[in-house]
Amino acid sequence: MIEWEELLSAVSEDDLKELKVWLFQENVRIRTEQKELEESRSRFIKEREQFRDEMNSLNQRMVMERKRLRDENLFFEKKMQILQDGFRQLDLDRRKFEKDKLTYEAGRRERERRFFGKESEIADVLFSGVNNSLSLKKRYRDLLKIFHPDNVCGDARIVQIITQEYEKKRSD
Repeated sequence: MIEWEELLSAVSEDDLKELKVWLFQENVRIRTEQKELEESRSRFIKEREQFRDEMNSLNQRMVMERKRLRDENLFFEKKMQILQDGFRQLDLDRRKFEKDKLTYEAGRRERERRFFGKESEIADVLFSGVNNSLSLKKRYRDLLKIFHPDNVCGDARIVQIITQEYEKKRSD
């Protein structure tokens, strides 16, 4: 081991003062670096906590966004299912309507065939009780007002029947 006393007696006093100053400066430098290191460590710990808090916050937000996205997808799927069901029902209703329309048209044609098949009977009924030309003309005008095609219950075929019967009765 080194004998400090022998070493110190061999060194001059100026060298010792210089050594003391250097030791003091070195001690101050080391303490300063220790404080800086402690401050850096504290800053690092705070930043690490902030980072963890931010990560937790981001994770929570991400979980919430995933849940919201999943809920929106479910809602969209339900709406799509409702729309598809609605379109299917609409198509069924359209087909039923077309079938009913064809049935109605067939029935209407049959009624018209039966009705217009008895044109002479219709004309006789429309002009029954007409004895003179004046009442014939008045009845003809009244029937035209009623059955004119521009009216709600008007029909061009009936107007033709009325006109033919009027011409026939007028010539008689």
